Amino acid sequence: MSNKKFSNDEQKIAIEVFGKNNVKKIKKTVIHILLILGAIVMALPFIYMISIAFKNNVFGFEYPPKIIFNNPTWQNFVKAWTSANFSTYFSNSVFIASTSMLLTLSVSSMMAFAFGRLKFPGKEIYFILLLSTMMIPTMLFIIPQFILIQKLGLYDTRLGLILIYAAGSIPFNTFLLRGFFENIPREMEDAARIDGASLWQIFHRICLPMVKPGLATVAIFSFLGGWDEFILALTFIDTPAKRTLPIAILLFQGQHLTDWSLVFAASLFAIGPVIIIFVFFQKYFIKGLSSGAVKG
Repeated sequence: MSNKKFSNDEQKIAIEVFGKNNVKKIKKTVIHILLILGAIVMALPFIYMISIAFKNNVFGFEYPPKIIFNNPTWQNFVKAWTSANFSTYFSNSVFIASTSMLLTLSVSSMMAFAFGRLKFPGKEIYFILLLSTMMIPTMLFIIPQFILIQKLGLYDTRLGLILIYAAGSIPFNTFLLRGFFENIPREMEDAARIDGASLWQIFHRICLPMVKPGLATVAIFSFLGGWDEFILALTFIDTPAKRTLPIAILLFQGQHLTDWSLVFAASLFAIGPVIIIFVFFQKYFIKGLSSGAVKG
């Protein structure tokens, strides 16, 4: 068995490569540590809020603060859900946010398919006009929208608020989905046409399944837009029984200003559906954002 001797140049290269690998490992470790610390800093207030929601109000701000404690109680959640029509506001938010999300998905996907796959006169001009509406602040639309909703007889109705939410999110979501539709190989569409597929069948059976990450991203953005929105809901809804959750939480906080355990329990009802939606769509959402990031 012979011992192989390395030249000075080979030894220098080996040391250099080994040093670079160590530097990469150190950088990776430092990045992971910083990300973990950042995650802890971001999650700590949320964890503390959950902790207080499960405590009686007298122990809510004890010193030193305790995140882990004995005898947690569901009393705050039961009281929040059953007081001041909170469950009605929650149901209104679920209905309005879900319906506006489905409407936005339907219209945005069809518009994005048309702008991304079809050829028609003035396509780019229409698309630029659509995007230009995103440059106007939302607050400037309130008065024209209010007048239009009143003339249509939709003031103080859930349908009017749904239409407002959908109309406000369609331009951005159309822009987002257009890139996904443009990435679909043209050969698949041509093959479907040869097989006798109609335009609707191409859209519904071929293109839509291939843009699921984009649809999931749009679904999350649209749902969050309708779920957390406050100003428009306050402006276009007057009847208390038709109000949404953000307004309810504001009123709830005013009624229970010092009962933070109860207020945090009510806030968790608003946060819960958002977390559930993200967990279910997480894979598609991250894939959709990364696909949009590398779009050429």
